Amino acid sequence: MNKLRRKALTELVKKLEEIQSDISAVCESLADLRDEEEEYIENMPEGIRYSERGERAETAFDNLTGAADDLENLDLEAIIDQINEAIEA
Repeated sequence: MNKLRRKALTELVKKLEEIQSDISAVCESLADLRDEEEEYIENMPEGIRYSERGERAETAFDNLTGAADDLENLDLEAIIDQINEAIEA
């Protein structure tokens, strides 16, 4: 690999590391909001909890949980490692 590509890949790794940090912050915020939605559902009176309003809250909670799981499963570290290995090759 020539110096130009190696330098470009190094810059990409730096960007990915910044993105990784941003994603971590988003994950924390998303988890907090998901937890707030869960608490909201748990504190609903039974009559409301099983109404359309409660179902919408449950759907929101499920979607927030899925989004949080998907973000947590995004393995930027593996991508960064692979690029670093290419740089070192």
